[in-house]
Amino acid sequence: QVQLVESGGGLVQAGGSLRLSCAASGRTFSMYSMAWFRQAAGKEREFVARIGWSNGFTMYADSVKGRFTISRDNAKNTGYLQMDSLKFEDTAVYYCATNTRPGTYNSWGQGTQVTVSS
Repeated sequence: QVQLVESGGGLVQAGGSLRLSCAASGRTFSMYSMAWFRQAAGKEREFVARIGWSNGFTMYADSVKGRFTISRDNAKNTGYLQMDSLKFEDTAVYYCATNTRPGTYNSWGQGTQVTVSS
């Protein structure tokens, strides 16, 4: 099992930036990819971005493409989500997650709140 702890959330004005971190511990050698999801109040959780832990291949939701950048530091077992040009609609609880094979993410962090004021 992999344990994940997110950090870096907070309150920011529209147009601003935040950088989220996701520190992994435990069976980190088994990680296949890391992803970020978010859930706004009253809405379903949605995919934001993912990165292959070994090959660094990235994918983004259309809503964040060009504004968010996902990265990872294998040596530190930490993933990052750089969020620029933030919009009010980016307000949500952001979760990082990992999987050990393509498909379902089976390890989740506790979430970090991102609030963008308009």
